[in-house]
Amino acid sequence: MCGEAKSASGGKVCVTSEGNNLDSKVDPRFGRCQYFIFVDADTSAFEAIQNPNIESMGGAGIQSGQFVAEKKVKTVLTGNVGPNAFQTLQAAGIDVITGISGTVKEAIEKYKRGELKPTQGPSVNSKFGMPPGK
Repeated sequence: MCGEAKSASGGKVCVTSEGNNLDSKVDPRFGRCQYFIFVDADTSAFEAIQNPNIESMGGAGIQSGQFVAEKKVKTVLTGNVGPNAFQTLQAAGIDVITGISGTVKEAIEKYKRGELKPTQGPSVNSKFGMPPGK
């Protein structure tokens, strides 16, 4: 897989979000984000789905990775991704782009302009985003 930036990108994109619309802030967590927003980068049509794995005791990254893969996305835009989620997404052929902040709409615009490059590995350890004391 090549790490070069793609030119104006299209296809289905998943953005981790703190809310259920395009004006929501990007959630810095992948596995335990509040919402997954699935956006058609060509038409800007979107679907927001509350993360079913947010309260998981363990394995949220893998479960969320499988959930997103089932939606046939091409790319995930998120703040951070742990090693298990990264491996799950990569095995499904999904590009992962970390370091995303701002609103979902801003992230999609940067993606469409080809300004974002896929990351080559996890950006945080496997316990990132766990509630304290778990």
